[in-house]
Amino acid sequence: MAYPAEQERYSFAEYLTWDENVRGEIISGEIFMMPSPLRIHQEILMELSRQLANFLEGKRCGVYPAPFSVRLFEKDSDTPEDIDTVVEPDISVVCDQSKLDRHGCKGAPDFIIEILSPSSRRHDRIVKVNLYQQAGVHEYWIVNPDEQSVIVLLQDANGYYRLHEEYGKKDIAKVNSLEGCFIELCKVFP
Repeated sequence: MAYPAEQERYSFAEYLTWDENVRGEIISGEIFMMPSPLRIHQEILMELSRQLANFLEGKRCGVYPAPFSVRLFEKDSDTPEDIDTVVEPDISVVCDQSKLDRHGCKGAPDFIIEILSPSSRRHDRIVKVNLYQQAGVHEYWIVNPDEQSVIVLLQDANGYYRLHEEYGKKDIAKVNSLEGCFIELCKVFP
């Protein structure tokens, strides 16, 4: 497996040269390597993706589980060398089809889910909260496998995340970005 060459600043141009088995993100030009997720992480990811995909069948929005590259701040005039932030959310829901290209999503998805891992807790709760808020991701879920819980953050009128709801294993969670969509958490946390 070819790892990225060490350098001071990374861009999407370098990201595109990485071996597809390399798991990493670039945030403000800095690389963050990610280990393979635990089995429970993948089981939760698959069940959430399944429920969302079932709901979205035949609708304009699509669900994209990781690995899926999201260039949160890309502008139309940007070249790959200009883009210094590329993340791979566990699950992205994109309703604006013009944001999709062969590499993933350019701009903010409508809804993002991150599933906490031992190696990503701080990153998902601090770094990514700030990134997603700044990029304009309307709804962000933080799923905690250990506590079998979901924290739902929604952007307020000023673009700041506010805690909207907390759900447990026995709850049915409402997806605020998708009218009529509910997730059965008893199936997510077996």
